[in-house]
Amino acid sequence: MDLQKSIRERCHVNKNGEGDRFVGVKADTDDAVIYFPIGYQLPPNDDDLRADINNLLCVLAAFRKEDKLIEESKLVPPGTVGFPMHAYLKVIRDFLRKGRYYMETDPRFKTDTKGSASWPRTVREQRALVQKNGSLIFTNMTVRSVTPNADKKITQIHRYCVYEAFDKMGWLYVPYMPEKPGPHPDNREAIYILEKKLASTHNDVEQELFSAMVSMMKYMDGKSSEKQYFFGTDFFERIWEKMIDKAFGIEDKDCYFPRTRWLLDYGPNKSKAPLQPDTIMIYNGKVYVLDAKWYRYGYSGSPDHLPNGPDINKQITYGEYIERAMGVPSANLYNAFIMPFNREDNPFFELGADGNPIPCVTDNIGNIGEAVGNWKPDPQNYERVQGIVVDTRFLMYNYIGMPDQWRRQLAEAIEKVESRPPVPRPAT
Repeated sequence: MDLQKSIRERCHVNKNGEGDRFVGVKADTDDAVIYFPIGYQLPPNDDDLRADINNLLCVLAAFRKEDKLIEESKLVPPGTVGFPMHAYLKVIRDFLRKGRYYMETDPRFKTDTKGSASWPRTVREQRALVQKNGSLIFTNMTVRSVTPNADKKITQIHRYCVYEAFDKMGWLYVPYMPEKPGPHPDNREAIYILEKKLASTHNDVEQELFSAMVSMMKYMDGKSSEKQYFFGTDFFERIWEKMIDKAFGIEDKDCYFPRTRWLLDYGPNKSKAPLQPDTIMIYNGKVYVLDAKWYRYGYSGSPDHLPNGPDINKQITYGEYIERAMGVPSANLYNAFIMPFNREDNPFFELGADGNPIPCVTDNIGNIGEAVGNWKPDPQNYERVQGIVVDTRFLMYNYIGMPDQWRRQLAEAIEKVESRPPVPRPAT
């Protein structure tokens, strides 16, 4: 790995075009590239950039665990395998924090007046004073002490794992390579030793370290001869949907799903899978139907990169169902598409009197227009689907525990529909 190359030179922000959709890390023995999602603003400070890379990996790992969203990409060459990124980073962080290798110890015993006494050995090896009442007093005890043993196998395995981790991912933290490891058990034996140690230790820190080392050894044992490895996904739109849902949605949204069924003349009737809105947000007694769209409009400003007719009509259907079947007044019901953008660099501006551009959407959440159905004369608010953009970096840092002020701001951005002029009739 080229340790002289800056971390910023290794970062790329997607444009979401053909062949530019992968989000995550791809690397080989010569170089590594971190791919950020469309709409991401890289911070100017390298320390903040490292924090952003860690946050990106945490987001990917979180949804990999929850929904198994991280899939092997068609863009990744055949033979590459899923890379246990967080295991490698755990080993690096643990080593940087402690500044030393894990060291096994050998038990030793010595005679002393204080310490952790081994009473069976003390009774057997030390002379006691007998008191008048018959009790024994030991002026010396046999106490337990430990001596580090750098030749133990787990220490050898740890040295090997630390070297491998820094070789692949150490550039994320420091331009440093530890010394090459000495002799160590092969992968299969190492896995057996570590799993046996895992079963016997009750120390949480050690358990996390040994689990990470097991993941590394299993990866190294099963990998092909290919040099490239990756951690990420070509389907970040699914993570975008999940982040929007966690940030703004309610937990139980099943009752908002419009359901359908066949009433058959012959044979049993058949229920069909319901339409499922991405997110239902309820704020101040109002219902907002949110459809997260991983579209390029917030980057390109091109209307070709906006949701199309089927998506618009589906949102209107959700609104009709919630109004009629659930009795939500149309005045309290809203609809919106949620798309990514970069609040610091986007195509939304107007020209001032001096001819210079004036940015129009500069906050983390903004409204860029609305979508309507020509077949809906005098549409209700929910039949005017609002186009909302959300800053990608902001959402990736705040999707868990979204502050209430941003729910309010999203609600206010969607409710701009009420201040818009009436929808003009389509030309015939």
